[in-house]
Amino acid sequence: GGGTTEIAVMSLADVVASQSIRIAGDALDESIVRWLRRRYSLRIGELSAEQLKIAIGSAAVLDHELTQEVSGLDTASGIPRRALVTSEEVREALSEPLQEIVDAVRRTIERCPPELIADLADTGMVLTGGGALLRGIDRFLSRQLGIPVRVADSPRTAVVRGAMICLDHLERWRGGLDDGLRAA
Repeated sequence: GGGTTEIAVMSLADVVASQSIRIAGDALDESIVRWLRRRYSLRIGELSAEQLKIAIGSAAVLDHELTQEVSGLDTASGIPRRALVTSEEVREALSEPLQEIVDAVRRTIERCPPELIADLADTGMVLTGGGALLRGIDRFLSRQLGIPVRVADSPRTAVVRGAMICLDHLERWRGGLDDGLRAA
């Protein structure tokens, strides 16, 4: 959800390495709130930060930078005021939590067997969830990690759809799971 990023390397329908970090959409929103307070002395709520992230946020440079006006409370005067914020500024606000996600993905990949790393370099990774909708997140991660990255079709519902497929095929896969348990 908005509170965690789940990272998993899968092979043959099995999790080879995984990690969960408490950096996700909510942390990105909080980062925007802190950045605007420092940069513009403007206090906004997390809902406004989320709306700003959705409207003009990006992880990579855009062909056409965007702007959006945001309303908040001037921290010095206590008077409501507005500021015009650019997508470049939001990207700067998101840089620290996005780098933490990159670092977590790297740590997860490092725990994989070498032969799987070669496969990962060829097949890349797929992003799911609401965070996958951040503009340019696939290009940003691909550039940082040196592997292909793509956003799943309908990323918000991809995990649920995948779980439904697993349930539909549970009986077929159960035999393999039972065999693995007996061999252990």
